[in-house]
Amino acid sequence: MTTVLVVDDQPLQRYGFHLLLDSVPETDVVGEAAHGAEAVRKAAELRPDVVLMDVRMPGMDGIEATRRIVASGGRSRVLVLTTFDLDEYVHAAIRAGASGFLLKDARPDELLAGIRAVASGDAVIAPALTRRLLDEYAQYVPAHRGEAEDTRLGSLTDREREILVAVGKGWTNGEIAARFVLSESTVKTHVGRVLAKIGARDRIQAVILAYDLGLARPGAD
Repeated sequence: MTTVLVVDDQPLQRYGFHLLLDSVPETDVVGEAAHGAEAVRKAAELRPDVVLMDVRMPGMDGIEATRRIVASGGRSRVLVLTTFDLDEYVHAAIRAGASGFLLKDARPDELLAGIRAVASGDAVIAPALTRRLLDEYAQYVPAHRGEAEDTRLGSLTDREREILVAVGKGWTNGEIAARFVLSESTVKTHVGRVLAKIGARDRIQAVILAYDLGLARPGAD
């Protein structure tokens, strides 16, 4: 059972999400919030597995709420709802520690799959969407410090470094397995070790590290 906190300033949106999530046995809506401050408070109180977070809300927005929820060190992971015309919010949400992104017009099955993915520690963004969002994100990335200056890379084996680069390019486990002639279970193990060594909560943070260090760039194969 995955517990979910629904955060949106529109009552009808919250009602729709609540109906959908309550219609399947594997999710349980434990609470709702209409703005960021309420989301932070309820996340601390209810400790949901996933916070389904809107971005634009009155008062404290979803970006600041995400930052505070992640900074608290609690168990909750944040799944942000966004649109392509809000790319600046995508960048800010990544920096705030969001674990995934979905478009507001996502199909019900995509939303449910995204919640499951985030709850399990995986990234929710489909590879094509990952690349498109990161192409937008890249224009905000400052000049990287250089790989040699980041001690997190020093603990990686050659194979793990290759895996990090592949993750940074938005490849799925299946694509990585095919490229390096590995089983998907082996790739999953490698990805888990890479995340642990670089101190990343999930694949999204690993992607951002790869971009920040210049290991992955827009359009790279």
